[in-house]
Amino acid sequence: MERFILDKLIEWKNSPYRKPLILKGVRQVGKTWILKEFGRRCYENTAYFNFDENEEYRQFFETTKDVDRILQNLMLASGQRILPEKTLIIFDEVQDCPKVINSMKYFCENAPAYHIACAGSLLGIALAKPSSFPVGKVNFMQIDPMIFTEFLLANGDENLAAYLESVDVIEPVPDAFFNPLYEKLKMYYVTGGMPESVRMWTEARNVNAMQEVLSDIIGAYERDFAKHPNLSEFPKISMIWKSIPSQLARENKKFLYKAVKEGARAREYEDALQWLADARLVHKIYRSSTPGLPVSAYDDLSAFKIYLVDVGLLRRLAQLAPTAFGEGNRLFTEFKGALTENFVLQTLVTQFEVTPRYWSQNNPPYEVDFLIQRENDIFPVEVKAEANTKSKSLRKYKELFPETVKLRVRFSLDNLKLDNDVLNIPLFMADQTDRLIGLALAQRL
Repeated sequence: MERFILDKLIEWKNSPYRKPLILKGVRQVGKTWILKEFGRRCYENTAYFNFDENEEYRQFFETTKDVDRILQNLMLASGQRILPEKTLIIFDEVQDCPKVINSMKYFCENAPAYHIACAGSLLGIALAKPSSFPVGKVNFMQIDPMIFTEFLLANGDENLAAYLESVDVIEPVPDAFFNPLYEKLKMYYVTGGMPESVRMWTEARNVNAMQEVLSDIIGAYERDFAKHPNLSEFPKISMIWKSIPSQLARENKKFLYKAVKEGARAREYEDALQWLADARLVHKIYRSSTPGLPVSAYDDLSAFKIYLVDVGLLRRLAQLAPTAFGEGNRLFTEFKGALTENFVLQTLVTQFEVTPRYWSQNNPPYEVDFLIQRENDIFPVEVKAEANTKSKSLRKYKELFPETVKLRVRFSLDNLKLDNDVLNIPLFMADQTDRLIGLALAQRL
């Protein structure tokens, strides 16, 4: 498999300002694999230490802060040689080892020639504890599920991936590319971007094995809920998690606590929901009252939408059978286009530094699915699960905020086109959003 994060890892390796790296990402997203692959391709050797499998390694960090002593103990215990600049040191499953995370401060200050990468699931939760956080002494990187372009490469469709990367003008995609890309996107909705699920499809073409992998991943996440420090939160986290498909199945996708449990109140459940967001198992998207910078200043903290980390996991959690992908547009429209919205959001968070928001008003009701900040501009985004679309909410948004609208963006099954200030992006080109907006803005000058 080819993961684009490898380019960022190479940049980190070559940076004169390199610090120990903390790689964050949910369980089963491929953190260990990508670090080992990075070590294999870019270093003379890799020294790998798993603190879950070998709990005794933790003691080396509890008894001393002397980096040379720690490294010497690790080398002797594991039989692996560790050389400055030439060895990639991987500390895996560090989420329950605050002393290991804290030691990154001493590696940064006293042994900058050693290349260290830490990984672990639930690191977002661990790093929320102030005691374990070496402020300013580490670099962070986030690995998310495989994007659609990575899925194409894994599936052997290098020509389609190359075509997507080569588009440098806003004009319709020829049918020879449009039709196969549309079909492959349906497959991606079924598998999602979790590497093991993608592998079961691309290598074995085994739908049942893929279904089982997704079920196992969901099961692993649900077991992780018990790791909340307050055990009474466990059932609440579980109830919120299981309510997500029904939250997204409504026309108005604003998160409702009463859809989790009749009579549920925000104050009872907000800690449980925040745990899921910190773990990055869900994306929490706030309603923005008006487009302005910084976007966080205009958040309506009482209104938000929740999306899952991966569209394939959402499909499995919703118990939607893979057979739907053979039935025309059904997969795109299934439960009110929720899969499509989740897919678009999941690709936007990998491209833009600021988490997207959404905009809505009540009387009369209008809603723009997402607002994205690109540089110092805010772009309204509408997601349509079909072709031949009309965008009433995008029109209303422009009426209300004409001075802020340089371009309006719509994702749909229509072809790539720029219609005055509305850029229509086919859903299968969502990975290219940032680049396509740049092309459209240049074309409008």
